[in-house]
Amino acid sequence: MAEAVLIDLFGLKLNAQKNYHQTLLKALKTVQYYHAANAKFFCIMCGSNTSSKRDGECDHCELETNNRLWALLREFDVVCNSSMVASLYTIKQKIDEKNLSSIKVIVPVYRKTLMKAFIDQLFTDIYNFEFEDLQMTLQEGLLKQSTEINMITAQELEEIQNEVEMYLRNLPSLNGELTIITSPLIPDIFIHGFTTRTGGISYIPTLSSLNLFSSSKRRDPKAVVQENLRRLANAAGFNAEKFYRIKTDHASDVWIMGRKEPDSYDGITTNQSGVTIAALGADCIPIVFADPVKKVCGVAHSGWRGTLLGVAMATVNAMIAEYGCNLEDIIVVLGPSVGPCCFTLPRETAKAFHNLDPKCVRLFDSPNPYIDIRTATRVLLERGGIHPQNIQDQNQDLNLCTSCHHNKFFSHVRDGLSFGTQIGFITIR
Repeated sequence: MAEAVLIDLFGLKLNAQKNYHQTLLKALKTVQYYHAANAKFFCIMCGSNTSSKRDGECDHCELETNNRLWALLREFDVVCNSSMVASLYTIKQKIDEKNLSSIKVIVPVYRKTLMKAFIDQLFTDIYNFEFEDLQMTLQEGLLKQSTEINMITAQELEEIQNEVEMYLRNLPSLNGELTIITSPLIPDIFIHGFTTRTGGISYIPTLSSLNLFSSSKRRDPKAVVQENLRRLANAAGFNAEKFYRIKTDHASDVWIMGRKEPDSYDGITTNQSGVTIAALGADCIPIVFADPVKKVCGVAHSGWRGTLLGVAMATVNAMIAEYGCNLEDIIVVLGPSVGPCCFTLPRETAKAFHNLDPKCVRLFDSPNPYIDIRTATRVLLERGGIHPQNIQDQNQDLNLCTSCHHNKFFSHVRDGLSFGTQIGFITIR
């Protein structure tokens, strides 16, 4: 059963019949009664894009003229806006605030396909939508007859995408200014940095505000993440249209850009100018690699599994094998990650880190020792031949624990499955 019920009266075209208020009143009462046991949120979406309305006036105003109907409407959340995307985004915020995911949409049949197109842009697969015909709900001739639109043309879809994009672009940034952490080790022939969580538009608490990854298991749609990326690109000076994220598998495969892209990989290397590559991080380490001599760069995503599998050195080795880089020229910068203050593993798993180097583990004799994946990564890089002075894993910002610093970073350890994502990125100018 639906947890939320949305009734679409947007641009409702009412017949000039005396009993239309009574018909609508009866329909709304029926919806409320039928869903009362399960639904935690009832919402009416109304508005008009006709020029005959006075500025700020919508169809809801017309409905207020009936006292009984207005009294019932007060039991619903009513969202009025001349913009479809603004109305749905407001409703999404209300649904997310209540952490609801099963939604019944009661919509005129001629608007169903249009409604679905907007929903596809603003929601992810974590939500379950069910549609019901408003005409059937009303059971009378309240609506003027309209022909159902069975499909959206490519041009219409592009217009919807543009409308969503422009709406999101005009939203204010949340929770502070966009901040990029950089390393003095990497020269200016590269654009690089590590993001924090501030300066984007993502409003869900654990994703707020510069979340840079969307998936079917999260509430941030691709359109919101893309707007966050656009703002980051403008601030950093790279082209958001030439941006590639790692497809994480918590392993050690590396994609050499220009070759066939694997289904998943935790490292990328390239010598292409103007292309930005990025490693995701939310406790796992986003690592950036730069060779200023050969003008080659790379990124890697290194969680505890990837660390033990050697993803950092796998990325280094790909740079050497493909582009002829020399070990002594490669610079490696470790982005913010979870610290040994907050990250534990079962003792049997922790043994692998202890065998690598005892200083990678704290309280080894406990059932769940604390693990230092940053130290383990440095140990493996130095053993692989990277000069110690070319590895930066400690400074005021880079070595902050992501789990400890709630206002600065996203964290899976701290926030659970609904966690946001920051990145480390690099571009050859």
